[in-house]
Amino acid sequence: MSVGRVKRIAGPIVHATGLGGAGLFDVVDIGPKKIIGEIVRLEKDEAVIQVYEDDTGLQVGASAESTGRPLSARLGPGLIGAIYDGIQRPLELLYQQSGAFMDPGVRGERIDPNKQWNFVPNQEIAEKLGRKEPVAVKPGLLLGSVKETESITCKIMVPPACKGGSLLELKEAGAYTINDVIALSDKEEPFFLAHWWPVRMPRPSARRLAADKPLVTGERVIDVFFPLSKGGAAAIPGGFGTGKTMTQHAIAKWCDADIIIYIGCGERGNEMTDVLTEFPHLIDPRTGRSLMERTILIANTSNMPVAAREVSIYTGVTMAEFYRDMGCHVAIMADSTSRWAEALRELSGRMEEMPAEEGFPAYLPTRLAEFYERSGRVETFNGEEGSVSIIGAVSPPGGDFSEPVTQHTKRFIRCFWALDRDLANARHYPAIGWLDSYSEYAEDVKPWWEQVNPAWTVVRQKALDLLKKEQRLSEIVRLIGPDALPDDQRLILVVAEIIKNGFLQQNSFDEIDMYCAPLKQVRLLELMMNFYEKAAVCVKLGAPLVQITALSERERLSRLKSEIKNTDTASLDDFEVEMNKVMEELERSYRTKEHL
Repeated sequence: MSVGRVKRIAGPIVHATGLGGAGLFDVVDIGPKKIIGEIVRLEKDEAVIQVYEDDTGLQVGASAESTGRPLSARLGPGLIGAIYDGIQRPLELLYQQSGAFMDPGVRGERIDPNKQWNFVPNQEIAEKLGRKEPVAVKPGLLLGSVKETESITCKIMVPPACKGGSLLELKEAGAYTINDVIALSDKEEPFFLAHWWPVRMPRPSARRLAADKPLVTGERVIDVFFPLSKGGAAAIPGGFGTGKTMTQHAIAKWCDADIIIYIGCGERGNEMTDVLTEFPHLIDPRTGRSLMERTILIANTSNMPVAAREVSIYTGVTMAEFYRDMGCHVAIMADSTSRWAEALRELSGRMEEMPAEEGFPAYLPTRLAEFYERSGRVETFNGEEGSVSIIGAVSPPGGDFSEPVTQHTKRFIRCFWALDRDLANARHYPAIGWLDSYSEYAEDVKPWWEQVNPAWTVVRQKALDLLKKEQRLSEIVRLIGPDALPDDQRLILVVAEIIKNGFLQQNSFDEIDMYCAPLKQVRLLELMMNFYEKAAVCVKLGAPLVQITALSERERLSRLKSEIKNTDTASLDDFEVEMNKVMEELERSYRTKEHL
C-alpha cells in the first residue's frame, strides 16, 4: 500500500507524488476526509488521480493513500430496488447521514451487512459432499440461492476469479449476512453471499450466442420496424424534448427483460427526481407488483462530481453482467451517453491532453466501444442463457446527428432509433423517425418473428417502402397541393396516414394501446397493407379515391389499436373478413363497369 502527498489540484484532477508503487486504476483515499479517487495515469513516482467526490478545500500536501485495488462494485443480494450514485454509494443511506447534499468523504455500505438472507444450498452439491464425493470449484458453480425480491431469485455462484480446487464445505439452509462464509474450498478460499468485481473489467462467460431473439418492448415502431435483439445495443438520439427519457421509461416498463438497470448519467436533477418518484409506483405488468422489485437505479445528476459520471456506466454494466451470469436477461437504460462524453471531455482537458474533434478526447471512440461491447447474449458458465441489452440515449446539441458522440456511437451499435422533432412537436409518440432510423438486427430476428406470423418480413418491407414513397410525394404536395396528384399516388398518402396514426403512434395512457403484443402488431400492419393492395386495385379499375376514403373500414383501421385487446385476435380476423368483403364488392362493381 503506497502513501503519497498531493502536489497539484486542478478541479477533479489531483496530482500526487510518492505513489510509484501503486497500480493503474487503483483506488486512492485523499486528504483527511479520505475522498475517493482513481489513478488514471502514472509517471515514475507521480500519479494523476481523478476524484469522485467534491474536493473543495483539499490542500496541497494532503495525504494520498492507495488501497491497492481497482474501483470495484459489491455484487450480491440486496442490489435490486436500491438507488446508487456513480461509484455505488447508497444514496438513501447517505441522505440520512448528510442530508440533500452529500458531504465529502461520507460512506455507506453498498449492501446492508446486517440484513440476513434465507440461503437455500444447492441440494445436489450438498448430497455429494455428504457422500464425500469431490466437487470441483469452477466459475459459475451454483452454491445455492437467495430470494432477493418476490420477483427475483439471486443465485449464489462461485465468482469468475476463483482459485479452483475442490469444495470442502457448504453451509446448511439458514439465515446469513453477506459477510458470512457459506462455502469453503480446499485452497482455503471462502465464498460469501456477495463478492467484489472491478467495474472496468468485463465479466467472462462460456461463449457468446447469436443475437437471434428480439427484446420485445411492446412498442410497434420498435418491434416491427426497428427491432432490438436480446444482447443487442441501441441508441436513441434526439434533441431536447423529443422524448428520449419517455421512450426509455416505456421500454423499461414493458420489455421482456428480467432486470432493468436505469443509469441517470449527468441528467438534470428534476428529471432524475421524476424517475426516482415514478418508478416505485409503476406496476410490473408480468407480476402485478412494483417495478422496483426488478430495477436498480444509478443516479448521477449534472450537479454531482463529474468524474463519478464517467464511471457510472461501468458500475451499471457490471451489475448487469452479474445478473446475466445467473441466466437473467438484463436491459440497461443509459441516459445519456452525451453527458458521459462531456465528463470525459472535461477530465481530459484538466489532464491537459490533446483534444480531438469538438474538444472530445481522442479515445472517445475507444471508451464508447468498451461500453457497448459489454452487451451480448451469452451462455453462462453453468450452461444457462443470459443477456445484457444496452439502450443508450444520446443528446446531440441542437439535434445535430453529425456531432462526434452520435457518429461514433453509430459505429458500435446496430440499432438506431432517431427521434424526430417534428413528430414530437406534433405529439406523435414515440417520436422515432422511420426515415432516419434503422436496425441491423432485423435479419437476425426474422426467424423468430416469422414463427409469430409468417407475413412479418413481407408486410414490414412493404410498409417501409410505402412510407418512403409518401415522403417523396409529400414534398411534391407542399409545392403544388394534393389535388394535382393522380388517385393512385393520393392513395399512398391516405394509407401512410393510416399507418402513422393507427400503427406507429402509440398511447402510453391507453389501457389497451400502452402495450401491443407481437401477434397483434403484425396483424395490424398486415390488415393495413391488405387494405392498400385491394384499394389500389379498385383505383386502377376506376373507383374514385373519395369513395374508398369514405368507407367505415378505412376509418376503423386507425382505431383498431385501442379497440381490440392483445388477446382478442379473433376480432381482428372478423374485421379482416368484413373488410375483404366490402373491398371485393367494390372491386366487382368496377370490374363489371369496365366489362360493359
